[in-house]
Amino acid sequence: MANRMSRISMKPNSYRGLPSLAGVATFEQGVKDGLSVEDCVNRLKRFHWAFRRLHQIFVHRLVSEPIYELKMGFSLHAHYCAEHAAALRSRVSEMREPPLGLDMVPDGALDVLFDEILSAPSTELLLLGVYNVAVPALAAALKKHLEVTNPIVDHPSIRVCRFALLEVEEMAVYGARCVTEMVSGELRAEWSATLVHFEKLLAQAGGLDGAEEYRGGEVERRLSAVGYKFDPVPKRDERFRDPYNMGVHAEAFLYNPEMPSAPKSLMLYYKRLREIDVPEVIAAILAETQGKPWDYTVDLTRQLWDEARHAMMGEIGFLRAGIDWPQFVPINFTWSLSLNTQLTAKERHAVLYFIEQGLMPKTGKRFEWEVGIDSGDTFAALAQDYDWADEVLHARIGRDWYVKEIGDAKQATAYGDACWARVLIDWEKYKREGLTQHENWWPEIYREWCRIQGRDVDAKVEAYATDYSAIRADLRDLTASA
Repeated sequence: MANRMSRISMKPNSYRGLPSLAGVATFEQGVKDGLSVEDCVNRLKRFHWAFRRLHQIFVHRLVSEPIYELKMGFSLHAHYCAEHAAALRSRVSEMREPPLGLDMVPDGALDVLFDEILSAPSTELLLLGVYNVAVPALAAALKKHLEVTNPIVDHPSIRVCRFALLEVEEMAVYGARCVTEMVSGELRAEWSATLVHFEKLLAQAGGLDGAEEYRGGEVERRLSAVGYKFDPVPKRDERFRDPYNMGVHAEAFLYNPEMPSAPKSLMLYYKRLREIDVPEVIAAILAETQGKPWDYTVDLTRQLWDEARHAMMGEIGFLRAGIDWPQFVPINFTWSLSLNTQLTAKERHAVLYFIEQGLMPKTGKRFEWEVGIDSGDTFAALAQDYDWADEVLHARIGRDWYVKEIGDAKQATAYGDACWARVLIDWEKYKREGLTQHENWWPEIYREWCRIQGRDVDAKVEAYATDYSAIRADLRDLTASA
């Protein structure tokens, strides 16, 4: 048989030397034995489960993770995991598999491994578990699948795994950098026994793909023995000074026709960077919502990542403007803090939808884009152009999932407005309890911007002092009077 295969591979029936087999593989690769449908499906189900559990870890730990860069990384990686889990679900559904069993745990030891990582008591151990154990194991399993499955008979799976591997390897590179910067040798030594425990669980599962020799024994829970509890309270690192500060009403400044357009770019960047709180709210919605189709998770996680991108647009905008934002701008978290601690997941989604609808008319995102253009700041215009496009998508996501659950758009908007009105963002209490003095930080950043730009300070702009003490942060009242 081997000699026959060798003869076939050495003399392919190719016309005038054109690529055989659509260029997908050589005959040497095409004639090899590969995985049966059953074996292939079993592996794909485990990849799918790994992506689902990693998605859960990123979403559940994003809110309470104080470090901004990790919030952004977790947002992106949750998006990747949701998308690749969806692609694997689709592929498995094509392979003679009803009922699919995609919501069933494929292996007890593998599932406990992800429970243990989710329950990590520190950021450092979380990074080690995710990026030193789980993600490398997933990358290795995907690579192995590409090597052992037949590239022609299983080409649809090849494509799914190849595309997934590209982003899993990107995750691994990011994670390795995080581990290098965050985890000292002393910490690694402190957690060495736990890391051995993680590797043991992986071995007990027969590797992430289940293809390795099965190592039995009791599956031990350590970190997850008492169960994991999601923490909805957002945390921020030390650069986010004065996180309760509500002393500058950005929307009122933007919609004030008496204010010049150029400095409005600073308010746009503030609004964008402040959107760090939206991923925190969406993560809490996902973490506390059960029983939805996976497409719901895909859509909401895409929106979560988009909002993280918007925050980074603000970060980039301040950098381009020469502004050290941690020095000049106290980015608050009062919106995500209040929604996550006062409302249910459904009520949070209602508020999110209500605010999004206010951004759809020409006085919403279109207006901000026009302000970006008028400001003369090309990046502000570019950022608002894409921000507007993203919000159109988010409005569609709201219609698809939230409105259909409520009944109709009118009811959905009214319910969102009512939920938003019940949220207590207690401006006076924050001040009374010494959490903030609601400093008006605008004059200082405006003067710094004028210095960098070589502009004269406009006394009227410098004197802007409207805060959020009496006006909500949505556009309902502002656009009505604009």
